[in-house]
Amino acid sequence: MLSRVIGGLSEGNVQLAIAILSDITTAANRSKALAHVGIAFAICFCIGPPIGAYFASQPLPHSMESWGLELNIYVVPAFLSLVLLVVETIFLMVFLPETRVQHSSNNHVNRKDKSTNGDGILKASVEERIATLKTLRRQHFLFLGIFSGMEFTLTFLTFDLLDWNNNKNGMLIGSIGILSALLQGGYVRRSMSKIGEGNMARRGMSSCALGLTLLSLFTIYVSSRPALAMKLLQGGAICLAFTSATVVNALTAYASLQCDEGGFDDITGKLKDEHPQLTKGRALGQFRSSGQLGRAVGPLLACASYWTFGPSVTYAVSAFLMFAISAYVRPIAAKRSL
Repeated sequence: MLSRVIGGLSEGNVQLAIAILSDITTAANRSKALAHVGIAFAICFCIGPPIGAYFASQPLPHSMESWGLELNIYVVPAFLSLVLLVVETIFLMVFLPETRVQHSSNNHVNRKDKSTNGDGILKASVEERIATLKTLRRQHFLFLGIFSGMEFTLTFLTFDLLDWNNNKNGMLIGSIGILSALLQGGYVRRSMSKIGEGNMARRGMSSCALGLTLLSLFTIYVSSRPALAMKLLQGGAICLAFTSATVVNALTAYASLQCDEGGFDDITGKLKDEHPQLTKGRALGQFRSSGQLGRAVGPLLACASYWTFGPSVTYAVSAFLMFAISAYVRPIAAKRSL
């Protein structure tokens, strides 16, 4: 339990990476830059578990056995992770420059003024952007609550209905991760700025709803028509890979574009004022926290529904809710991010 708490605290480094990218990019190329975070996640999602599984399957080194402690099989993967984290921390301390412009304490924010997004394009008012951020936080929470519930129960589904072992389940999850990385690098990174962050998120949510529908149908036909059921499972996995590649990246980019840019005014040379609720660290931190809360609640509700009502009902209801969330995104998707 303590290790999971520490692991949860370390999630803050993802938010820092997003905030740093937001500091060093303009509104025009921010979505493309933030896609790299998703690509890194997808790649590590594919290679991390096999590496850990490999070292966990190997006998403990003699040097560790000589410690005189009763160590479990996961101590080597944990120790390797610790070494990598220490090296990463030292690397960041030495080579990562400060990207945040320090603001003087006498800055004042005019709540009624509008600002630009860094490219000279007029942003919405402060009140409108704060309202948009609140909407994005709700959408992030609801989406990740449903999506993480699906992630958590997917291996239950294949184990119960197909009797798949860890190897086959790993191949399924790995294929979703690989496809997600390819989509992020080949499609999302190039297309998001053209079609808009809100529209991209809505497409991903609609794809998730379709994938959940296919999984619900899979549970119906797995016994009577196994060939059709496998196609439904594969189609659902493809839809979920597209969802994984699009929604969180798009919503994060959209949220970052609502923040004040900070920095120096090109004309006066003075530091730009920032609204306290629109500073990148605070706004994106709250946005990220709402998603993590969804990740905590979603699996609990999904598992309770899965074991109480069965997978068919669980995925069907999840699909309906995801369609509803997709419709909820429509108003902000219609007004391209500014």
